Amino acid sequence: MTAVRTETTAQSASDTSFPSGFVWGAATAAYQVEGAAAEDGRTPSIWDTFSHTPGKVRNGDTGDIAADHYHRYKDDVALMKDLGLKAYRFSVSWSRVQPTGRGPAVERGLDFYRRLTDELLEAGITPVATLYHWDLPQELEDAGGWPQRDTAHRFADYAEIMGRALGDRVGVWTTLNEPWCSAFLGYGSGVHAPGRTDPAATLRAAHHLNLAHGLAIGALRENLPSTAQTSITLNLHQVRPLTDSAADAEAARRIDAVGNRVFTGPILDGAYPEDLLADTGHLVDWTELVRDGDLAEISRPIDLLGVNYYSPTVVSAAAEGGASTRDDGHGASAHSPWTGADDVAFHLANDQLTAMNWAIDASGLHTLLTGLAASHPGLPLMVTENGAAFDDYVSPEGRVNDPQRIAYLHSHLDAVRQAVADGADVRGYFLWSLLDNFEWSYGYSKRFGAVYVDYGTQRRIPKASAHWYAEVIRQNALPSTGEQG
Repeated sequence: MTAVRTETTAQSASDTSFPSGFVWGAATAAYQVEGAAAEDGRTPSIWDTFSHTPGKVRNGDTGDIAADHYHRYKDDVALMKDLGLKAYRFSVSWSRVQPTGRGPAVERGLDFYRRLTDELLEAGITPVATLYHWDLPQELEDAGGWPQRDTAHRFADYAEIMGRALGDRVGVWTTLNEPWCSAFLGYGSGVHAPGRTDPAATLRAAHHLNLAHGLAIGALRENLPSTAQTSITLNLHQVRPLTDSAADAEAARRIDAVGNRVFTGPILDGAYPEDLLADTGHLVDWTELVRDGDLAEISRPIDLLGVNYYSPTVVSAAAEGGASTRDDGHGASAHSPWTGADDVAFHLANDQLTAMNWAIDASGLHTLLTGLAASHPGLPLMVTENGAAFDDYVSPEGRVNDPQRIAYLHSHLDAVRQAVADGADVRGYFLWSLLDNFEWSYGYSKRFGAVYVDYGTQRRIPKASAHWYAEVIRQNALPSTGEQG
């Protein structure tokens, strides 16, 4: 069993190298890559139900087959080894392991993750397991989902199962991936599964996800060796006011509260921020929602904080008498995900855009990392997702050239390197994503992978960016220009 190294060595600002032992990896998520949706006892998750609902996912795409990682994991691990990856961050499909979200595990489901982990270890690749990447068992959603407190306790039971099953071979564990998306996109705007649009349910879901995290940390700690490391991954919004006006500063504060501090407050500081409670108190009774002992559970110590970053969040006060801009980069909806901050407008940071229409601005990643280092000194950080979608295609020569992605990765890795030089304890970087995959409500229309997937044949073609990233890993340093491949 391998864990992430325990210290970093500061680099000079002019040095293009990374600290010794820096962890280089790539990430995927179960529903996005595994396929085998109904095999070996797996039952539907909320994303199975959502994707099979007409009109919810572009082109009617589903994750039924996806990148077929369930059957092709050996070839995929061999590909990881060829690229020199040091770690692979995968998520576990809850309904593959515990089909109803309750009761004993299905051993056939657990066996897949045992096989995958063993294959990784044999290849010299550190397995990093994420327990939850948005795929709640449908039966738990039918019982109320994340807005119901009981779901947090079911998650703790599931964490115990996984800790017992893989604790002897997985040294790094993440409880939740991006709980903001689960709560605010799943129950607020409805652009993610389960597709509900209830502001009060959004806040209740956020609290119960926090509670689930804390309970799971407790369950893992009871079943893992003392050397194992625990974490949570947050998609923290690097919020910027559009102007220096007081109104725009207030808009940024509101988004920071409902986008970031709703999680960092209780998890890292042991309390929900007072301004968040004031902003949202008309929607939920926080004194009823947060019970005695909850905050102590939620704020259990973690060994690492995972940080996901793609683009900054630029906001302003909405024009007087006008509705807020709904296109905030998280998908179009008549319902805002920004519960308690509806009167805020969103703007692009610049006109350099990915295929997701997300502005490319690596400085936001540097700001996030150094800000966390300043606000929570001594907390080790990992960049657990960073990458970009572009309109990739296979050339007549059978290659996939993606210079835009190489430039994106170069600038963002340089931002990480600069953050380390500025004192942030960043332990590693996970590229999103290893493979092209099912991109949630966008279906297969967006390609984030370093490896191109021909979905008709499931052929894998490493893109130019994959070879570029492999060289970065080999050198543990950036090349002189982002255009080198």
